[in-house]
Amino acid sequence: MKKAGPDHRERAYAPRGLRREAAADWVGLSPSKFDEMVKDGRMPKPKRVDGCVIWDRYSLDAAFEALPDGATASAWSRVA
Repeated sequence: MKKAGPDHRERAYAPRGLRREAAADWVGLSPSKFDEMVKDGRMPKPKRVDGCVIWDRYSLDAAFEALPDGATASAWSRVA
C-alpha cells in the first residue's frame, strides 16, 4: 500500500497546488460541500495536469475572500 504524502498542515509551507480533499480543508469545508461550491461557481474549477486534478491555493484564497460575510448591518444594529 502506498503511503500518502505529508498533509499540508504538517509542512513548513503549503504547496501551491492542492488535491480535492486538501483544497476543501484549506477553505474549511467538507469535500462534498466543496464539490457543491465548485459546481455552482463559488469555488474555482481545478487545473488538470495529465491525470491530476489540482486547485491553486491562491485561487482558493481569492474565492474564499469573495464569499459574503455572515453578519449584516441590520443584524448588528439589533445588538446595540
